[in-house]
Amino acid sequence: IIWEKLQSLCPMDSDIMNTTLINTTLAPLINENTTSDHMCKPEYFIFNSQTVYAVPILTFSFVCHPAILPIYEELKSRSRKRMMNVSYVSFFAMFLMYLLAALFGYLTFYGNVEPELLHTYSAYLGADVLLLIVRLAVLMAVTLTVPVVIFPIRSSITQLLWAGKEFRWWRHCSITVALLAFTNVLVIFVPTIRDIFGFIGASAAAMLIFILPSAFYIKLVKKEPMKSVQKIGAAFFFLSGILVMTGCMTLIILDWTQNVASDGH
Repeated sequence: IIWEKLQSLCPMDSDIMNTTLINTTLAPLINENTTSDHMCKPEYFIFNSQTVYAVPILTFSFVCHPAILPIYEELKSRSRKRMMNVSYVSFFAMFLMYLLAALFGYLTFYGNVEPELLHTYSAYLGADVLLLIVRLAVLMAVTLTVPVVIFPIRSSITQLLWAGKEFRWWRHCSITVALLAFTNVLVIFVPTIRDIFGFIGASAAAMLIFILPSAFYIKLVKKEPMKSVQKIGAAFFFLSGILVMTGCMTLIILDWTQNVASDGH
């Protein structure tokens, strides 16, 4: 992404960008009379119907909570300090990669960025070798991440429905196949991955990052009074999580209904 930004010129080829713009959900928001100078000038704050997806997607990007216990169990000489160091390095690395990808992706295409950034590069570069390598790397990353994510989900379902019962391979495989089938159905029928990230980020991710940790801290930590800085901070995060979850989910659903109505379905 950084390399393509350094190699590309602004404004880009108008025919390619028009093709890209037709396929993006931002098309109705772009003025047809927009000049080249304006197209190549970054806008620091943009407020429209798509802005509501920003916070949930950011929230979803940093959800690693279901994998914490399996990772901790696999650590050599595991300790709280060692696990915290792993968390710090992981979060910083992810933040840096997300920041660079988002920043240079936007500075390459500006208002023509699609919900899925690689689709924008595909429209501009075609069958470029570097782009194909990146797409293959993303495919491998997603494929190798699935077992890590499925493990806690499968364990939770087993614990909820068959707690205390003997392990059975048919049950183990059935849960895995059902989870993979449900994931494939979502990928096939949901128009863009932005909708999935946005809705899950507004619901499950908000619960895991803001609401549940704050509620557990307030409930379980007895030595701190409710007026302490720690408890006040936890209460603030708890209320922020509820606000993010309810507000973003409401706006996302409204955006879906408006898009369906405008499409005439």
